[in-house]
Amino acid sequence: MSGAAVRVEGVPETVRIASVNVNGIRAAVRKGMLEWLDTADVDILALQEVRADADQLAAALPGWHLVADEASAKGRAGVAIGSREAPAAVRTAHGADEFDSAGRWIEADFAVGGAQLTAVSAYVHTGEAGTPRQDEKWAFLDAIEQRMPELEAASDHALIMGDLNVGHRELDIRNWKGNVKKAGFLPRERAYVDRWVGARGETITCVDGTTGTGLGWVDVGRAFAGDVEGPYTWWSMRGRAFDNDTGWRIDYHLATPALAQSVSDYRVLRAPSWDSRWSDHAPVIVDYRIG
Repeated sequence: MSGAAVRVEGVPETVRIASVNVNGIRAAVRKGMLEWLDTADVDILALQEVRADADQLAAALPGWHLVADEASAKGRAGVAIGSREAPAAVRTAHGADEFDSAGRWIEADFAVGGAQLTAVSAYVHTGEAGTPRQDEKWAFLDAIEQRMPELEAASDHALIMGDLNVGHRELDIRNWKGNVKKAGFLPRERAYVDRWVGARGETITCVDGTTGTGLGWVDVGRAFAGDVEGPYTWWSMRGRAFDNDTGWRIDYHLATPALAQSVSDYRVLRAPSWDSRWSDHAPVIVDYRIG
């Protein structure tokens, strides 16, 4: 798909997939998002915190095939997937009926390189330890864990992207010691990711002391970058967090093993300066060679 290449039978197709929490699509466009997008050569674009209705989203991103799930509360959350080619199917149902997941989960199926690629844009609740907001987050994380095997059963090329609002390891937060009792780095939250990326079918001892069964998905960012600090994807707008690179890595590409094997490049597009940012998150961009 990337670069409008001609597909050759039997030759892998490179698809460039980006994910970013835009912190309001209309604000991001006003601040320069389209200038990046015009040169990024992205085929599939997962967006979180869109904060716009369908008409506003279409006006902000002309020329894209767009599917979206709006939040129940106007001006809040919202997820979307933009693509150069229209998806074959779209789904937004997520988790149990008793909690509201609107604006936080959307799945789209694409035909790429002779395979079905299922792309998910997810925006997990921020949460707040010991409050109902955290209960909503637990329910959403539970629903992800239940959905992951179903996604892989339907297609071995499945990808969950987005702002998961969990720093998995100490390497993922610059100031991790100051956040061990706060939402985003709670041991129980991190244990979910332990299970998601743990060896498939094996009993995993999680960071919170519990055990569970590994699902075998791959954290593409950590697998590609190795055991280094970050690379961070979010920085607070307050103080000098961005200038000092006091960030969090909370934006992910979680891929099935078959899809992860096709990764040819991974990068976080950190803005060159604080005043050139069009979101408090940076795009996470991955090239996959599928076929």
